[in-house]
This record gives sequence, C-alpha cells and structure tokens, in this order.
Amino acid sequence: MSDANTANERRSNDGPADDREPLFPRLPRRDFVKAGMAAGAIGSLAGCTSVLDRGSDDDVNSSRGDVPPGEHDEYYAFLGGGHSGEVRVYGLPSMRQLMRIPVFGRESARGYGYDDETRTMLEEAGGYSWGDVHHPRLSQTDNDYDGRFAYVNDKANGRMARIDLTYFETDAIVDIPNTQGVHGACARLPDTDLVFGVGEFRVPMPNDGRDLDDPGSYTSVLTAIDPDSWDVAWQVLVDGNMDNGDGGKNGRWFFATGYNSEEAVSPSEMTGSDTDYLKAFDTLLIEDAVENGDYEEIGGVPVVDGRRDSPLNRGDEPIVHYVDVSKSPHGVSVTPDGKYAIASGKLDPTCSVVDIERLDEVDDPTEAIVGRPSVGNGPLHTAYDGRGHAYTTLFIDSQVVKWDIEAAVEAEEGSEDPVIEKIDVHYNPGHLIASESYTAEPQGDWLISLNKLSKDRFLPVGPMHPENDQLIYIGDDEEGMQLVKDTPAYAEPHDASIVKADKLDPAAVYDPADSDAEFVAAGEDDITREDGRVHVRMTSVRNEFGYPDVTVTEGDEVTFTVSNIEETSDMLHSLAIPEYDINIKMAPQETSEVTFTADRPGVYWMYCAYFCSALHLEMRARLLVEPSG
Repeated sequence: MSDANTANERRSNDGPADDREPLFPRLPRRDFVKAGMAAGAIGSLAGCTSVLDRGSDDDVNSSRGDVPPGEHDEYYAFLGGGHSGEVRVYGLPSMRQLMRIPVFGRESARGYGYDDETRTMLEEAGGYSWGDVHHPRLSQTDNDYDGRFAYVNDKANGRMARIDLTYFETDAIVDIPNTQGVHGACARLPDTDLVFGVGEFRVPMPNDGRDLDDPGSYTSVLTAIDPDSWDVAWQVLVDGNMDNGDGGKNGRWFFATGYNSEEAVSPSEMTGSDTDYLKAFDTLLIEDAVENGDYEEIGGVPVVDGRRDSPLNRGDEPIVHYVDVSKSPHGVSVTPDGKYAIASGKLDPTCSVVDIERLDEVDDPTEAIVGRPSVGNGPLHTAYDGRGHAYTTLFIDSQVVKWDIEAAVEAEEGSEDPVIEKIDVHYNPGHLIASESYTAEPQGDWLISLNKLSKDRFLPVGPMHPENDQLIYIGDDEEGMQLVKDTPAYAEPHDASIVKADKLDPAAVYDPADSDAEFVAAGEDDITREDGRVHVRMTSVRNEFGYPDVTVTEGDEVTFTVSNIEETSDMLHSLAIPEYDINIKMAPQETSEVTFTADRPGVYWMYCAYFCSALHLEMRARLLVEPSG
C-alpha cells in the first residue's frame, strides 16, 4: 500500500464516518487500472405550479437555492452524463456545474485517453469510441456515503467503471463478458462489498453465432463485481430482460426490475402480458452456489442459473425470487429503513411495495407485495426524504408525485389516498434523486427531477434542445414541494446521487505515489536512448519544461514522462504536441506519461495548453525529428 491516506483517514474533521476503519484501503492507482407512451398532454403543462394550487410561481421561495459568489454548496451532485460518456458534478443547491469527469470517452482538457495509462485502460475495456452513462452510485460504509468511490455503468457497451473521489478521476473500467447493455449500477449494502451491473439485452449464451433466431434461448445476466480488484466475481442468468436495480440494506438482497417476460423481440410481442417480474436476488445463496461449484464457466466467469426452472430455484430457498408486478416495471429502490423495495409500473399507474422480510415467509413471492397505490400515469423512479415519504416521477403526466409509504401499505390496492401532492415538471421526467436518498438517512431537503424534454424553457439552440434538470425543495411538508431552478443539460440526463460535501475530501494536489509513472523531481530530468527507443523524463513548472529541445530520429518510439513539480493547488500544466495528437495534463505533483512513434521529420512545438502564468505563451519547447536517412 502506498503512503497515500485513505479518504476515511483524511476526514479528521468531517461527519459520522470519522472513526471508521476503511473497508477497502485505497491502493496506489497503478494497482487498480483495468482495463409511444410519451404522447401525453405535454402541451397542456405550460405552468409549474403544484396541482394543489398553492399559488403562483411568485410564491415560491427561490432564494432557498442561492449560493453567493465565494461560498460553497452544501452538497455534491453526481449526474449521469448520458451520451457524453462522462459524469457531471454539480454543486447543490446552486446547480453550478463544477466538473466533468470523463469515463467512457476521450477528453482533451484532462488528457483522458491521451496519456498511456488512461488510453490503455480504455483500449483494454473494449476500445469503444463512446459510452452512455446512466447511474452514478457512491460507495458506502454502514449504509452511509464514505467518500471513496463512485461507480457508473455504460448502458451502450456493457461496461462498468469506478471513479476515485480523491481525484475525481476514473481509475478502472471492466468490459463485462456475456452481456450487452448494462443498465443499472448499484451495490450490495450496508458496505460496498459488491458492485452490480444489471444486464438488459437478452442474447444467446454463449453468443458465438448459435441460436441466432431462437429468442427463447436468449438470456440476460446480473453481474457482480469485486469493488477492490474491479474484476467480475460472478453472474446470474435470469428469464426476461432486466432494467434497473437497487440493493437492500442488510448485505443480502439485490433487486432488479424486468420486462419482456414474453422473451420476445418486437415491441408488440414484448407487451403482450399483463404483468412482469421484479427479481429479488438472494446474493448470499448465490455466493454459496459459486463456492459449491453450482455454476458453468462462460466467458471466463462463473455463471449461476437463476432462471425460474433452474434446480437452484426449487425448494424453500430459491436464489432468485420472481415477484409478479405491474407490466414493464422500470425503477426499483429500497426504502431508507431497508423494509420495502418499491417498483414503479411505467405502463400502469401503480407502484408495487414489496415487504422484503416476507420474501422468506411466503410460498408465492407475489404475496410479499403489501401495497399498490395508484400514483399517476407513467411512474418511473422513486426517491425518499427520510420522513416516510416517497417521490415518484410520472413520465406521462410530467409530474413528480409525493406519497406516504405506510399509508400505501394500509390502503386498498389501487387507492389514490396515499398521494399527498404533485408538482408539474418540464417535461417527461425520467429519474429523480433526493439528497442522500440511497442511504439509510436521507437529508430530506432537495430533490432533482431529470427531465427528458425542455421545449420552450430555454433560449432556442436549433432542433436539438437542451434537456432540463430541475431543482425542487422538499424540506417543508406544510408548504409542499417548491420548484426552485431550471438547469439545462446536454443529452441526456439519467440517474444521479447527492452527497453531503463534508463526506468527501478531494485532494488539492496529487500524491506522487498515486501516479502510474514515476515522479520526476527537480534536477532529475534525463533522456535515455536504446534500440530506437527514446525516454524523456522531464519536469514542468511555470514557465518552462525540463528541456528546451528534444531531438529524436524519424521512426523512434518516444516516451515522455512529465511531472508537474508545482506545489500550489490549481496550478495545472500540460504537454501538447498537436501534430502527434498529444495533450496530457499534469495537476500539481502529478506525473503523466505518453508514448508515440516520431514518424514525421520536422520541427514540432511542444507547449503548455493551460494558461498558467503571464509567460504562458512562452512555455514551450521543440521536438526536433531528424530524418532517418
């Protein structure tokens, strides 16, 4: 283990996690690196008042979201960046965008995908040119955020990634075998000892050209990933497609919604049945099956059969419970107390409230459903405020509905009585997130509705409109939900996580031990040449590089190892060689490395692409490539 402290150890003055021992000591980064329903009345929803008619928009106390210049936000919000392949970081409640964290695609400002380390990581994780980020989730210890990592999925290419929250940088990606399209990204709690990727698309297993046109033989898988090594631990075959997921709070259960129980391939066939399944995975029994050898190795990983007719699902202890719920459920989330898993209907106006303890007590898993309130049209996802309330997005109604969980358990099936209030949003909300909703103790003050459409909410920018992240205050049950801010978002918003700022402790400068390449200290600049390979080790500091000139021969394989020896925070440098498509970033005390072939004779200016001082334009050096002949 390096000398770098864990986030837990550094957090000496923060939050309730201070006295915890870190569950997973943070190792040096070099040890980690791996690689039709929408046609509802949108046009009629031009206002943004509550359906309870509390008054006009002018009555909303928008000052709740004000954060004056120079002051810090109370929360970090991590939002899935969709097709950008990145995670967006907001401050809350200001909704100011603080940072973009590239994950599944190259990004030049951070040198991501341009230096040897991150380029290799992307290549070894499939080498895809794009990704689709949906569900950022943060690591937890004892059902509370511990400030170590965030985990995200690639909906497009079946990958999962880990973000180191010390540096707000992606440090590991895994290309998951036996799956196409990882939709949900969640963890087993109370401590993040497994990270789950919910596979969506059904494909033959193995997908090697057999059974091409036999949909009945296709299958989807739930994947469990070791959060430390970032390797796939095991997978579970299931019937039907899967969608989203969430973990229970006691280290045993994981839940995933599923659709297409018909196991069809066309939309009309996929929606033939009246119901679908919520899948409840008993992860401890699955681990027992793996330990006992009750699996088949496919694609290099243990694959356990969790389909309904599997021998492992017969008897009193099935490894997967199939709970019959409303058609095409979309979101599922576990309540803060760990008592219920709530699945949203999507094609049905109800949410299904599953009593988790009853799964062990009933013969038919469907008997574990203890509530089914009618909340509105197109329920998708649910978040919590810690006061016994659930908040669910209504895609078709373009609303967020607040409802009472225990009242839903006590009410008759299909009752609207548990509904407390609704607020219009703009428009067609998908995900929503309340502050620390995924933990055992939500804060209950802020909620973000991530809407798929904005239409007339912002200045026009052509046919591709921005989407709309809306901030809603939920901290006053008497005043009700209050829409505070609109924030335009680039395509397309999905899930998010909100964490108290004092639970994170980002580094101001790099720990040199955490760079993949060896740090070059002042006075240690050197150039070595051997068998057509040139290794340049040099420093960068305001306003110069370690060498004013570097001479190589056409055809040489050239490696630059560059360290930023500044100790002042926020003083970044980079090494840009545009003609060789190079732009690597170095934060203070960070070392980056890039290797390329100098295949074009000539003079090539190398320069710092970060405006670092008054002599920024003079911070440059020459790469002199001599002809080989």
